[in-house]
Amino acid sequence: MDALDVQQIMQYLPHRYPFLMVDRVVECEPGEHLVGLKNVSINEPFFQGHFPVKPVMPGVLILEALAQATGLLAFKTEEARGVNQDKQQLYLFVGIDQARFRRQVVPGDQLDLRVELTRTVRGIWRFDAEAKVGDEICATAELMCAGKEIDA
Repeated sequence: MDALDVQQIMQYLPHRYPFLMVDRVVECEPGEHLVGLKNVSINEPFFQGHFPVKPVMPGVLILEALAQATGLLAFKTEEARGVNQDKQQLYLFVGIDQARFRRQVVPGDQLDLRVELTRTVRGIWRFDAEAKVGDEICATAELMCAGKEIDA
């Protein structure tokens, strides 16, 4: 199990405030699955306009949080395999299938982000993803990302 705090997460992901959507990784089994957390606060900038009378986290941002979790799992998987140790790598969100939303996410909720690697084919990583608050499923999707070397 590899737990990561936000400082360690920022060593892997290029995202920064206000777009870093994973606050902590509580469990990671490289090549298999990752569990992360996103604390949803009324201070999130998107709540000013979505919606001022009834704040609701946009579904696309829930999916973005899950996509960031897939990137973290891809980084940790490649690290465990000893791949790309000497190269700068970026994982880009390249596809989404079967996205479903089942519960609204509101200020004060803690999103439990669960991603499971299902396969890797020709550089495309495919994941099953689920976001929950407590025992309630908020969103599910099949997500895809691809690695890309970048200049440091």
